[in-house]
Amino acid sequence: MKLKWAIIGALITVIALLTGCEPLTVLDPKGPQAQTQADVIWISIAIMAFIVITVFVMLVYLLIKYRGSKQPDSYEPPHIEGNKVVEAIVVGIPVIIVAVLSVISVKSTYEVEAKPEGYGDKEPLVVYASSSDWKWHFSYPEQDIETVNYLYIPTDRPLEFKLYSYGPITSFWIPQLGGQKYAMSDMITTLHLGADAPGEFMGRNANFSGEGFAENTFNVKAMPQEEFDEWVKEVKQTAEPLTEQKFDELLEPGHLGQLTFTGTHLDFMPPPEGHHGGHGADDKKNSHSSHESTSSEHAEHEEEGAEHEAHNE
Repeated sequence: MKLKWAIIGALITVIALLTGCEPLTVLDPKGPQAQTQADVIWISIAIMAFIVITVFVMLVYLLIKYRGSKQPDSYEPPHIEGNKVVEAIVVGIPVIIVAVLSVISVKSTYEVEAKPEGYGDKEPLVVYASSSDWKWHFSYPEQDIETVNYLYIPTDRPLEFKLYSYGPITSFWIPQLGGQKYAMSDMITTLHLGADAPGEFMGRNANFSGEGFAENTFNVKAMPQEEFDEWVKEVKQTAEPLTEQKFDELLEPGHLGQLTFTGTHLDFMPPPEGHHGGHGADDKKNSHSSHESTSSEHAEHEEEGAEHEAHNE
């Protein structure tokens, strides 16, 4: 009797704790990439639930049907060689399950790595997202502004993030807009996202990077293109310019609030030249064109280096 009430009490406690949990943001998508990932998660959950339920039903059935009976001690069960149908089912069903999940995984991976669909021929907004201990720097080359620890984005327009790090490897993640991707110090990785509706989302570093990792977060606000343009205009009128000295101070380890600047650090501290664009040739093409447009000064340095190498040869 005591065991019964202990089990009931434990169940009530677990239910009470679960009701206080926040909803899983990965299952509340606000963009096409996140929607694809959420669909894959639900499909995987459904398949696994079907397998688990089927196995337990079969277990109960077999325990009841083939339970021990009151046979004499001299009883010997009949010798059975095997059943080809049962063996085919036991082997074939897992193969089919793995094949289905493999096709879904490969197809969805290519979808989330490519430019999000559904936005027509709109050019993506390119944002260089770089991390340092323990903050995020967002550079907008097209708008010539930069923010720290917060990100404003337009809705209904593809987003193309160029990720790299000024410290240890970090992982850029906005759960409601898409999956995570690593930011490293020696190359740029490209992440395609999109926001279908206005709203505020949470972003963070999802890879442990030291004692300040827990607070290495940033706020994301999606808004219509008109409001985004107004915000850019306001920043250019009110924010202070970002200097090389100020950026060096920002790179010092520590936590900061939200900051806004005109200009970007890409002018005096270009991003890494290496690139990993994921799947698709379009990524490489977009990355090449956006990388060249970040800074005319950087392009001039590359041209001087090429002339110097030709002279040496």
